[in-house]
Amino acid sequence: MRILTWGAAAAVLLACAPVALAHEGSPNFLSQINEVTPAGSGLDVQVLNRDDRLLLINGSDKTVLIEGYEGEPYARLEPDGTVSVNKDSRAYYINEERDGKVGVPDGVDSKGEPDWEELSRTGRFEWHDHRMHWMSEDDPEEVKDKDVRTKVYDWKVPISVDDREGLIAGTLFWTPVPSSGPSLPLLLGLGALVLVSAVAAVVKLRRRTASTASEAW
Repeated sequence: MRILTWGAAAAVLLACAPVALAHEGSPNFLSQINEVTPAGSGLDVQVLNRDDRLLLINGSDKTVLIEGYEGEPYARLEPDGTVSVNKDSRAYYINEERDGKVGVPDGVDSKGEPDWEELSRTGRFEWHDHRMHWMSEDDPEEVKDKDVRTKVYDWKVPISVDDREGLIAGTLFWTPVPSSGPSLPLLLGLGALVLVSAVAAVVKLRRRTASTASEAW
């Protein structure tokens, strides 16, 4: 029975692998940060999961504003750690999902006065910024050979630090998927084989036990 349990657990874990990977960045793309201005502003900016999200940590004594796609205030990080988002920015809605396929409510006006909603007091903000990852289902035309690391484009996210204009600037690359190691279908096949073998072993053991018991009688 223990063998059966181990086999079943292995098969379940392998079957769940695609679900877990769905929440990560794309293995075919890598986004990197090249520069954050103004220089010496005390900001720490990172790319999370290859190309999935940006993380900005405000370690300064200044207010940082992140601009949305129409130049509107999108997110605000204050010196005391308060993090707020503008609910009257289209970016507030479409940044909820990596693919941007989120409906924007009627009446949202990015050019109006910001409608700030406090998120936390951590001084940290992470978001799907569609400027720094590939949005199309088709491969970039820049990629001529999928086995070669290739620059796709340079990207910029405008910010301001106490009204001083700045940028988070970076580059998106196409990256080949490593061919070494077993593929996912092979892993799933091996998991199924382990499960079938475990079941066969248990059945054989039970038959042998039953046979021994009958002989004893």
